[in-house]
Parts: sequence; C-alpha cells; structure tokens
Amino acid sequence: PHPPSPPAPAAPPRPAGRPAAFRDTAAFHLANSQNLWNGPQEPAGPAPTPPPGGPSAAPHQPWPTTPRPPRGVVPGPAPTRRFPAGRRPAGRVLAAAACLVLGIGLLGGAAAGSWLTDDPQDAPPTAQATFAKGRDAWRNTPVDTLFPRTVEGLGVGPGGADRTWTRIAVAPDSDCTGAYDPKLAQALARAGCVRLLRATYLDATRSSVITVGAQTTRTDPAGMLALNTGFSTKSLADRTDLMPVPYAPKGTPAEGFGRPQRASWTVRVLTDVPVIVYAVSGFADGRAVTEPQPAEAAVRPGTTTAPAESGLGHDAKDLADRIENDFRTAAGTPTQPREDAP
Repeated sequence: PHPPSPPAPAAPPRPAGRPAAFRDTAAFHLANSQNLWNGPQEPAGPAPTPPPGGPSAAPHQPWPTTPRPPRGVVPGPAPTRRFPAGRRPAGRVLAAAACLVLGIGLLGGAAAGSWLTDDPQDAPPTAQATFAKGRDAWRNTPVDTLFPRTVEGLGVGPGGADRTWTRIAVAPDSDCTGAYDPKLAQALARAGCVRLLRATYLDATRSSVITVGAQTTRTDPAGMLALNTGFSTKSLADRTDLMPVPYAPKGTPAEGFGRPQRASWTVRVLTDVPVIVYAVSGFADGRAVTEPQPAEAAVRPGTTTAPAESGLGHDAKDLADRIENDFRTAAGTPTQPREDAP
C-alpha cells in the first residue's frame, strides 16, 4: 500500500482588517498602480546565480520607471490639448451654428416686420392721384379751409409790413356763366368749368377789398399745361381786358366794388391740380382806378403807381398765394412756391 500523502501546507493567515477579495479593492490597485503601468517589478535582493554548467544569463530588466523630479522643482503645467487642423470640438461647432441661425432669424424677422408694416397708404400720392383729388376739393373741403375767415400775412405788405384780411362774403358755388368778362371767359373756355368758388375780403384798415376765386376745370393735366403755356407766351395775365370780375354783395363794405374800381389782379393756371386761381383788388371807398396794374408788377420794389403804394398789388398777390396753397393742400400735394404767373 502507498503511504498516505502528506497534508497540504496551510494557507498563511490574512492580515487583520484586510478583506478576503483584497485584489478587487481600490487599495490594491493604488498599491500596485506602478506595477500595472510599468510591468511587474522584480523583488529587491541579490541577483540569482546562473545554473551550474550553463551559460550566464542576464537578469530580467523591468520597464524603466518615470524618474521623480528633483527636490524643489515644481512640475510644469500639463501640455495643452491641440486638435488636428480643420477640426473643432463638437460643442463649439454647435454653439457657432446656433448663433448663425439666431442671427439669420433676427435679420429675417426684421425684414419681414418692415415688409408687413410698410403700408402702401404711407407712400406719397402720385401726380395722377393728386390731380384727381384736386378736382373734387371744392366739394370735399370745408369753405373755411379753402377760404379762411381770417388770413394773416406776416411781412407781405409794402416795405415788409404785416397784413390781415377778414372774409366778409362768400358766393354760392356756381358754374362760370357770367363770372368773367367775355374775353377772359373765352380764354378759359377750353379748360371747361366744373365749379366756381368766390369770396371777398376786407383788409384790417378797411381801405381795400379783394375778391378771390377758384375755378375747377374739366381738362386733364396736358390741357392745364397747354393753357398755362398759352397764358405765359401771350402775356394774357397782364392784359387789362382780361381782368377778373369782383364779387360785391350788397350790404357789405364791398358793395361798391365794381369793374371801374379794379386796381390790381392776378390769374394763375395751375398744372398739378385742375384749378385756376385769381384775385382782384380795389379801394373800399369805391373810387375808380384809371390805370390798373397787374399784381406781379405792382409788388416790385421801387414801383410808385397807386396800386403799388396803396398795397393793392400785395393784397391781390398774397391772397391768391394763400388760396392756391389751400387747394394744393386739399388735393394732398405739398405746398410749393407758386408758379410764375402765366
């Protein structure tokens, strides 16, 4: 019979306080981190002797360990991470893309908002629209707007004096039948007559009376331009046989204002609105005037005629300027310097 096998040597006792699965603990890994990184280390001690009778063999050399820095030397900062050319971190790319999309959205929203808020009605009216609106100004605009009750003229009188005119009578709107002397009626006939409005004013000194009128025509812009050109080239506005007729209602300071009392006048054929504006002035005391003078000539500095020195030329010109501008404003066109008298 075989002798019994010797008993296996007992396992060495575990250190107190060390868990059974010590190799699975963090402490084990920390204790052996150097060996795990650099490879297993040979225990310190004398080098083993070569086997007898065999060639000498060099002992096994472990992986070199990272040398420790000298005392007093502080390790430098970790090297900065560099990305390959043409690549960026995903977070930065996404942030840049988000900013780009947001910027485009804001620009697009602003443009869309401007398109939505641009009201075609805010655009300036066209010349055709202004001309058409001017044809209806006589019935769509209050009389006190077209012919104000009081008109202030600052510095428009002789020598830059201030002038004030008060409306004393308004004629009922009518056609142009009998409103002009025959020659003036003939000269204006080709423009046609939709309606005629008239009013008479008295100056603050009660020494002059002025009738202003506005005839709305039937013709188109080309017809108004042709009429204006005809008056200009033939100097029709300067002819004494083409003076307008006053409006002189009874019971007013203008009751005695007739054809013999006409002292100064002006006739304007507008081209941006279908309106002919005129004014005629005379003395309020009814005196006759033997040498009437066009307003544009009477207001020239240095003129010594009776219409000029009395201010009757200024009365006719300045009131015509005001009524002309009132009709242009009613038609929606900006006030502009008056056209040269035709």
